[in-house]
Amino acid sequence: IAAIYVVLEAEFVAAVQVLVYAGGIMVLFLFVIMLVNLGDVQGRRVRLHATFSSVIGLGVLGIVLYVYGKAALPGASSAPSTLRAGGNLQSVGWEMLRSYVLPFEIASILLLVAMIGAIVLARQKA
Repeated sequence: IAAIYVVLEAEFVAAVQVLVYAGGIMVLFLFVIMLVNLGDVQGRRVRLHATFSSVIGLGVLGIVLYVYGKAALPGASSAPSTLRAGGNLQSVGWEMLRSYVLPFEIASILLLVAMIGAIVLARQKA
């Protein structure tokens, strides 16, 4: 369906179509992981992974906030004039890279944390 939208020159709708269905597949994947019964998990090992993941997550968050504070993001400059007249998808992309970098990164980090949390919770003994 996304290819049909591309042929019809609706690139943004095609990209949203791919993102929505990829997200649906990821949710199904997480449900399968959560429903699988894993009985041989040790609590100490899970706590070690959770601590390690938390430290890495806080480090990544600190780096993102530091770079955002310095305003030295590689895509933060204005778009060249050739790309401004390109199309809807390009304008949305440039707007995300220029004005909405931090909310976009926060949303991606939250989704990653939710996915890791679902895996960790599914692996613990009930």
